[in-house]
Amino acid sequence: MQAVTDARRTRLLDRVTLWLAWLAGLALIFMVVIISTGVMLRYVFGTPLLGLNEINQLTAVVLVMAALPYCTLHNGHVGVDVFDNAIGAVGRLLGDVVSRLLSGFVLSVLVWRAALKALDAWEYEDATNMLDLPVWPFYAVLGIGAALCVLIFAVQLIDILKRGGRA
Repeated sequence: MQAVTDARRTRLLDRVTLWLAWLAGLALIFMVVIISTGVMLRYVFGTPLLGLNEINQLTAVVLVMAALPYCTLHNGHVGVDVFDNAIGAVGRLLGDVVSRLLSGFVLSVLVWRAALKALDAWEYEDATNMLDLPVWPFYAVLGIGAALCVLIFAVQLIDILKRGGRA
């Protein structure tokens, strides 16, 4: 029964993070198109695209925070293993546990602050300066991406503790 639950959990995390990765890919394509269009309009036709910086900044939030959970789930972050031989199996286990606890804590604080900012932005109808775009959805994407990373770190921590440091 436990193996079935673990498999379901893994499939669900795979699906959710894959959908977010697709959203990040679309955000990247959108950024390439909008930046290329802005460059062409500015330097070929002498007509700059109004609010291009705002669009790029907000799209970058979506790009990074939607891709982060996928990268986290698939262990795509940069890891340094300089001391692996020196610290041994126990040291690696301790490092894996501490790094996930610390990362989970820091991202939990980010989730909490992003949720508060999203609610404030919704309540006060905060918007960007030039294009008057609402900012609460971008705080929400930031919070959702970070929350999913916290969940992934928790799942990884449970798996590490179940294995007891064994590969």
